[in-house]
Amino acid sequence: MAKRSRDIANARLPEANVEPLFRGGYHPLNEPGGGGREQSYVRTVRPQGENQRALLAAIQKHHLTLALGPAGTGKTYLAVTAAVEALEAGRVGRIVLTRPAVEAGENLGFLPGDLIDKLAPYLRPLYDALNERLGGKRVRQLMTEGAIEIAPVAYMRGRTLNNAFVVVDEAQNCTYPQIKMVLTRLGWHSTMVVTGDPDQTDLLEGLSGLADIAQRLEAIAGIAVIRLNDRDIVRHPLVGEMLGVL
Repeated sequence: MAKRSRDIANARLPEANVEPLFRGGYHPLNEPGGGGREQSYVRTVRPQGENQRALLAAIQKHHLTLALGPAGTGKTYLAVTAAVEALEAGRVGRIVLTRPAVEAGENLGFLPGDLIDKLAPYLRPLYDALNERLGGKRVRQLMTEGAIEIAPVAYMRGRTLNNAFVVVDEAQNCTYPQIKMVLTRLGWHSTMVVTGDPDQTDLLEGLSGLADIAQRLEAIAGIAVIRLNDRDIVRHPLVGEMLGVL
């Protein structure tokens, strides 16, 4: 385990590129159930349907995969699962998780704390997925070592993500230029998975670039576009029924 920690530390980003952590104030990993105390976690994840199996297979085969589908189809969870497995197997040196800091239809107003404190609530779903896959203690260790980085899309400008597994979550809340910018961060020996639901954007109508980007990239042989549907929903059965009429 010590050797593994040293290997991960050697692959970390320069200090300026690592997300500052634990500087006081609110942080998802310090909340009850958010990793502040150790809890059981999922060791083995199995796809629940044909489209989920196709998604995992595509991630293993392609350097860039787009997963589009409604809420509850496991897009983010499966992407984070693949990222964790790649890191634990030594196929990548780090995990980079990013999503746009866009509010879901309401203005939260002023949030206390420094910049990291303000961004933490927007990035909470990524912390949840990591905590469920690795356990809070392991997540904190890897984040401190720089092997896991969680940052908003706005922080991706100008970077080249080499030897990394990159997950771009909630991409329906990115504009066309934002998604284009993030996609072109892909570096050598890296894998990127972009997830989102084009029908559930929090941007003004016509601003989301996910559907257009997916349609354009679908023609490129080296890129996989996986489309999940209501039958792939793994949340409460009522979620699928509601999405069918809403």
